Amino acid sequence: MANISILGLGAMGQALATRFLQQGHRLTVWNRTPDKAVPLLAKGAREVKSAKDAIAASDVTVMCVLDYAASAAVIDQAASALPGRTLVNLTNGTPAQARAMAERVTGLGAAYLDGGIMATPPMIGGEHALILYSGSKAAFDAHADALKDLGAANYLGTDAGLASLHDLALLSGMYGLFAGFFHASALVDSEGIPAGAFFKLLGPWMTAMMGELPGYAEKIDSGRHDKDVVSNLGMQAASLDNILTATREQGVATDLLDPMLDLFRKRDSAGFGHEDISGIFELIRRKSGK
Repeated sequence: MANISILGLGAMGQALATRFLQQGHRLTVWNRTPDKAVPLLAKGAREVKSAKDAIAASDVTVMCVLDYAASAAVIDQAASALPGRTLVNLTNGTPAQARAMAERVTGLGAAYLDGGIMATPPMIGGEHALILYSGSKAAFDAHADALKDLGAANYLGTDAGLASLHDLALLSGMYGLFAGFFHASALVDSEGIPAGAFFKLLGPWMTAMMGELPGYAEKIDSGRHDKDVVSNLGMQAASLDNILTATREQGVATDLLDPMLDLFRKRDSAGFGHEDISGIFELIRRKSGK
């Protein structure tokens, strides 16, 4: 059992707190509006009146608030309690915000871990819950057992921004998948075909296409987009053009896929039409020195 404090009792904070209590940890909680602590008190949590008191009560404090502006305000209130403590910030934000927060918190004498929660509140503690961490390796090692009670704990490195970077990158892959699903569903919907019925075909197809991604990853890492090409970029551009032409003919909006066709055409016109579609990565990647 560990002494743990939770700052922030929104939906995710409630889930984190509940899981810690279920695992037998001694829990201290604080929220800007105290009424949110009531359900947790009945389960054995102890409420304090300030974030400063919460941090002082435990060796490790988990913060999960609305955004980094809110987390900065909490640190303003509780700065004097931080020396010698560990702060685990599971607030959603950007890599730059995480690095700035790490600099501030460590400057106040505390160890800092930033985190990215790859789960919804009901998933916390379940087999599919994943939380990414970056920052102090010593702090992660010291509190890993408690953190693993929330879900699989993946430590990514000492750069505090890495958890946020991976979090947002994983979500971007998710949103790209969703975009394809929404466009495909709108296309068949134009002929009165229900999305549920169509998914019986689409789901297995998308699962099969996931098998292509390791090969694309290898080409991205090597820069060899001309290796083992089965269907080149020029052919793929023509196919996507047909999709968008049919989309317009069906009276469906093309907003989700237009940007991809623009990239296909730009890469093709630059003389790379013989390569694989993974080559469009070169148009969006960060260039060295910039």
